[in-house]
Amino acid sequence: MPEPTPSYEQRDGHEKHDGRDGHEQHDGHEKQDGHEQRAGTEHLVVRREGATLVLTLNRPEARNALSVPMLVGLYDGWVAADADDSVRSIVLTGAGGCFCAGMDLKALAGDGMGAGEYRERLAADPDLHWKAMLRHHRPRKPVLAAVEGACVAGGTEILQGTDIRVAGESATFGLFEVRRGLFPLGGSTVRLPRQIAHTHALEMLLTGRPYDAAEALGIGLIGRVVPDGTALEHALTLAERINACGPLAVEAVKASVYDNARLGEPEALAAELERGWPVFATEDAKEGARAFAEKRAPVFRRA
Repeated sequence: MPEPTPSYEQRDGHEKHDGRDGHEQHDGHEKQDGHEQRAGTEHLVVRREGATLVLTLNRPEARNALSVPMLVGLYDGWVAADADDSVRSIVLTGAGGCFCAGMDLKALAGDGMGAGEYRERLAADPDLHWKAMLRHHRPRKPVLAAVEGACVAGGTEILQGTDIRVAGESATFGLFEVRRGLFPLGGSTVRLPRQIAHTHALEMLLTGRPYDAAEALGIGLIGRVVPDGTALEHALTLAERINACGPLAVEAVKASVYDNARLGEPEALAAELERGWPVFATEDAKEGARAFAEKRAPVFRRA
């Protein structure tokens, strides 16, 4: 597949916007202040930061509780990121100092979950909401979560579908479903015991209690705690480090980690070789070696 023309230029091994002032139309997307604005919905904002696609949950008045427009926008964002080879990473965050307070139970009980066009999308693809929540879908690009404020119930479930997790000091986590007589169907009874210690997973699932950022870090639910208001900045910095690496290598490594997780060690090691050896034959691998020898930053072409 030919590589699409990127919307940014290559400098020092990192892809960056051209930085031109004003508003510019590029491939159907409007650029403002150097940031490319992409299609989304009223509850999901999509924009580009260099080679990173940023998805922002945008219902701050409802603590970014999940709605049908938000779910449709999320799914479309995951698909768009994987379809665009110039996107090398994805950051998921929330607007208004909150990540996600879970499903909007009030709207779910009534008919306030979204307009007809979005419901038609759900009717056409009954799994769309699960794909949006990363239950039935795994993007091939790395997904980083930048968490501020509440990340509870469905928010904690979506979190488990992300790869790298950064949270502000005041962030809170938890699976509250059992307190409402509900079941956490977003995958937590399967994923959580595989991601953190069994006893911690069962305590979170069965008590429905909240966890602060320090405790979430201690049990391994998140990887970094940063000053409040800086989670997105730190996540974007990590994303830039990923973006500077070979994209074929990054995607192969991520796929290997997940695909081999449930295999026995001999089978997993064999599968690792099967996936990893082809990476060494790529032009990107040759470029990495040349750049090292020439003491410069590599320019990867996804080839």
